[in-house]
Amino acid sequence: MLSAFVIGYLVVSIAIGLLASLRVHNSRDFVSAGRSLPLSIVTATMFATWFGSESVLGAPPTFLQDGIGGIVADPFGAAFCLIFAGMFFARALYRRNMLTIGDFFREKYGREAEVIASTAIMLSYLGWVSAQLIALGVVFSSLSQGAITHDQGIMIGAAIVVFYTMFGGMWSVAITSFVQMLVIIISLLIIAWVVADKAGGAMVVVEHARAAGKFEGFWPEWNLPAVLAFVGAFVTLALGSIPQQDVFQRMNSSKTEGIAVAGSILGGVGYLVFCMVPIFLTYAAVVIDPDMVSRVIAVDAQQVLPTFIQTDLPLIMQVLFFGALLSAIMSTASGTLLAPSTVFTENLLKPLLKEQSDRQFLWMLRTVVAVFGVLITWFAVRSDASIFEMVENAYKVTLVAAFVPLTAGIYWRYANRIGALSSMVAGIAVWLSLEAFAPEGICPPQLAGLFAAIVAMLLGSWWSRAAKC
Repeated sequence: MLSAFVIGYLVVSIAIGLLASLRVHNSRDFVSAGRSLPLSIVTATMFATWFGSESVLGAPPTFLQDGIGGIVADPFGAAFCLIFAGMFFARALYRRNMLTIGDFFREKYGREAEVIASTAIMLSYLGWVSAQLIALGVVFSSLSQGAITHDQGIMIGAAIVVFYTMFGGMWSVAITSFVQMLVIIISLLIIAWVVADKAGGAMVVVEHARAAGKFEGFWPEWNLPAVLAFVGAFVTLALGSIPQQDVFQRMNSSKTEGIAVAGSILGGVGYLVFCMVPIFLTYAAVVIDPDMVSRVIAVDAQQVLPTFIQTDLPLIMQVLFFGALLSAIMSTASGTLLAPSTVFTENLLKPLLKEQSDRQFLWMLRTVVAVFGVLITWFAVRSDASIFEMVENAYKVTLVAAFVPLTAGIYWRYANRIGALSSMVAGIAVWLSLEAFAPEGICPPQLAGLFAAIVAMLLGSWWSRAAKC
């Protein structure tokens, strides 16, 4: 029964994605849905793209093991990324009417900056999209009770997501994300109500977590290593995710710049609030079935919530949960697959080819989606990192390479090509050096890379201006 529902849900998702593809008539429709999306859908795409595998399978077991201090990066950093993007970046980027975030670096700083930033952005998605495919492997393996292996589940999930994204682009992402957001919210709220009743009330779960010290340690101890670790974890997603194509693409698909601003902020607030639901459900399992939690967490903490749903709740709750889980993963996977494919095609591949018609460019975009999907699938199959680690690590490269030039390009009138290139090179060099030689040092490598990028932007811009005088 449960497997039949999952198959039916996947068929419906593919159908919705393909129907949305009928609205794709040119490359602009494919990449930014013709800049015509209303507030409801923009908010849904922002929320649904962020609310993925790490929200359901990654952050909850991290909270279970490390408490609230372990989830500073996600959901807190991730949510504030959308809020910051809406407040400080949406209007400026929307008004430029660009196809990709890489276009900003070309227009502001030149071709070299475009190549470096676009490459960093594209590479950052390897971990993010792979995390979603790994989660699909977990779901399919769990539902089939091992009849489908984890790797086979990854490949099945990848084939489905690649198929409808390749044809429908942003229209498919937008429409399926809106439907999937409704499934996520309704399903998880119903499950939370049932689980709270089974645990003796929501406050029983909260009090149990409080007594176990899970709400302690969000703010760091007042010493330098602890403060730097906290800041490093927070800014990795809060700032490192801002110069990303998926965030930009959703803002740029809005009907107006006001919608771009409001949709991003509402999506961030909604994400932060609703991420507490799977965390609540996972900790409720500790109250309801502690033996199961101890047994499963010793093997794979990411399986605690799916196992709890399957062993302790009735079939209808299982149907609702796996429907919500598949919605969360597929909405994130489709959006984050489209983003790097677009950046690679527009900013790295297109300049190397002869002049193309818009139709040729559209099919090149679709081809790159398929190729990138194969690459990500291979990466996901070979990876042994946890979902939470893959997501947290994905945005270190964009934090050190792209955030400072993007922010300076919008807000600092003296930012120039030399400053941007210096910032990118310094940020990447310091980050990689510390990752190689002092990954557990006092200052997190990505935070040191961010500091280096800021200093290099200031010095490089001032030096080049002085040299011209």
